Amino acid sequence: MNGRYLVFAGVLGIVTVAAAGCGSSQEEAVKNIKIGITLYDQYDTFLSEMMEGFTAYAAEKEESSKIAINVEILDASKSQLTQNEQVKSLIEKGCDVVCVNLVDRTEPTTITDLAEKNDVPVIFFNRELVAEDLERWSELYYVGADASESGRLEGELAADAFKNESTMDKNGDGICQYVVLEGEAGHQDSIVRTEYSVNTMVEQGVETEKLGYAMANWNRAQAQTKTAAMLTQFGGEIELIMANNDDMALGAIDALKASGMSKENWPVVVGIDGTSGGLDAVRNGEMLGTVYNDKEGQAKEMLNLAFALATNGDKDDIPLIDGKYVRTPYHKVTLDNIEEYAEKNSPE
Repeated sequence: MNGRYLVFAGVLGIVTVAAAGCGSSQEEAVKNIKIGITLYDQYDTFLSEMMEGFTAYAAEKEESSKIAINVEILDASKSQLTQNEQVKSLIEKGCDVVCVNLVDRTEPTTITDLAEKNDVPVIFFNRELVAEDLERWSELYYVGADASESGRLEGELAADAFKNESTMDKNGDGICQYVVLEGEAGHQDSIVRTEYSVNTMVEQGVETEKLGYAMANWNRAQAQTKTAAMLTQFGGEIELIMANNDDMALGAIDALKASGMSKENWPVVVGIDGTSGGLDAVRNGEMLGTVYNDKEGQAKEMLNLAFALATNGDKDDIPLIDGKYVRTPYHKVTLDNIEEYAEKNSPE
């Protein structure tokens, strides 16, 4: 089958797949579908890698179904107003389904009203909206993971290291002195990941002392700046840096490299997401570990759900919880199992 692809690379992405032939009665009725996607920020590493997976799975689905799939990916540039207009535009262009990575998880009302008025299903993903808002209309869905699980697993990684690696306790006081790099103010994943990671360490029998924290907005450069400031303030007292995502963990590593501190004296760094950069940092010993957020699984489940909604197909094979949610599990990644996830991170 011949198709034409524009690979998503951090800008507006459109994937058009030319279909040939028909199969089942459903396929005779549906020749092509349009899926619109709007991202809160095109420069988010996790999202850009997820979109690469989504377009790849769209190609596979087109091949097997013989139904043409057009995917349009837009960047809201962290503006909810922009995103609202993008959803309106995607609906006006005839999208059968719109997938929304919300800028502001507390402000889905305009999008929901537009979708319901035009009878266009919406799949929210990655940035989870308030549960009550998802119940406002029957054709609203969410694809993502449980933020509390990622925090719990990150806490387990840190606790295991502190209990089993005596060199991590730099001052020998039996207390883990730590700092946190948080995503963004008011964001559910930031709040939950931080809370569960620290609480899990305590539940695992590790006494902790919080030296400081910084809001770095999921951003590597901001994390580097904020970590550099904390290194100046606390220096060698820091034994652990917990980051709400891998990009911020990598920013912390950038700051450690620039600080001149010898690597053997670095604090332990842990992250969340399992991005390509994060996995590389685990492999080369700069990060203790990361918590793999299954972007490939989420991309595939979102594509399957969007396809079923667009073709009025069967949703029985989609693992919907309460008819609304698709959740994928997290996994701890360390040097011991890094290759399994590095391979998964690079689908054919």
